[in-house]
Amino acid sequence: MRDDHACPYCDPAELRRDAFVLENDHCLLSIKPSETGALEGAGIIVPKAHRPTVFDLTPQEWAATQDLLLQARAHLEAVLAPDGYNAGWNVGVVGGQHVMHAHFHVMPRFRDEPMAGRGIRSHLKGAENRRRT
Repeated sequence: MRDDHACPYCDPAELRRDAFVLENDHCLLSIKPSETGALEGAGIIVPKAHRPTVFDLTPQEWAATQDLLLQARAHLEAVLAPDGYNAGWNVGVVGGQHVMHAHFHVMPRFRDEPMAGRGIRSHLKGAENRRRT
């Protein structure tokens, strides 16, 4: 990862600070209790090279992301035993991406959450989100 610009995900020390970390040659998984919000165990998989979006990943980074995703699941199953998961990418500001360095969200979900059952498509199904043209 490089540190020659202000991208917070290009700072490996910051991604590792106070975090559970798994990594391989191309990517790093960071699960920080201070960043998980309401979803305990939520984390991100970040390519070590700066890539603005998922569409910029190399084939090796795709494979490395999958490798860490499977390792993350094994870890979360052992530690938290979630009832389900949400996993995915946000791309661009309108797509919900707030840091312009590709990052794959891994979010364990639990049956007793107030919003259990609402998946990543829930906002797509609501009429209140229909475009007004």
